[in-house]
Amino acid sequence: MSARIETLVVKFGGTSLGTPARIRRAARRVAALVDSGRRVVVVVSAMGHTTDQILETLGALEAGRTEAAAREVDRALATGEDLSAALLAAALNTLGVPARSLRGGEAGVRADGALGAARVARVDARRLRGLLARGVVPVVSGFQGERDDREVATLGRGGSDTSAVAIAAALGPAPCHIVTDVDAVYDRDPRRHVDARPLPRLSHGELLALARSGAQVVAADAARLAAEQGVPLRVLGYDAAPNDERSGTFVGGAR
Repeated sequence: MSARIETLVVKFGGTSLGTPARIRRAARRVAALVDSGRRVVVVVSAMGHTTDQILETLGALEAGRTEAAAREVDRALATGEDLSAALLAAALNTLGVPARSLRGGEAGVRADGALGAARVARVDARRLRGLLARGVVPVVSGFQGERDDREVATLGRGGSDTSAVAIAAALGPAPCHIVTDVDAVYDRDPRRHVDARPLPRLSHGELLALARSGAQVVAADAARLAAEQGVPLRVLGYDAAPNDERSGTFVGGAR
């Protein structure tokens, strides 16, 4: 009997993809995971301050509050994640790792609710599984899904985390790595408290309590969904070595 191949979802935050060098670093991490025998799905946020720049431009255009304007705002915002996905997929292909960028809807992320504040309704993972079976790494635009009316809807603050956890839940649940600009979950904000302590292991409930109290390492909706669906999480820094299997915070039995 052949060994079961582990599927892993890896989410890269905007800081992790903020420069060409960081995109290449992210690609090397994914390549190392593929070389270790895993099937990997990647979910990405917009690079650096891209979302803020798009919002600033929309503000300068005095985009109104009509339904028509809200549609165009969501479509504009979604381009930030689309750009990240295409660039990271290109970097992976350059390394010899077959990869394909997918918008949220193309990856099977179905959303419902208002534009700008939608929720993930379900994930149809058939296309993701098909790509994985062919040895292709799907690189998915986070923060977005497709509604039943075929419109693109963004998921609100922290939406890329939620995208990643929802995809991980649909694929197993599969483990999910959250790659961010801090090297672990801390008991307090390490950027404000020099004596903040990293937390090597947490339960889902403990992570959810921290997220709800204002910790911004993992979005509260994503922490809640991980707890409900039993998705193991690992939170680690983007500058960890690609083959580093130990650093960060492990949540809910993740490894």
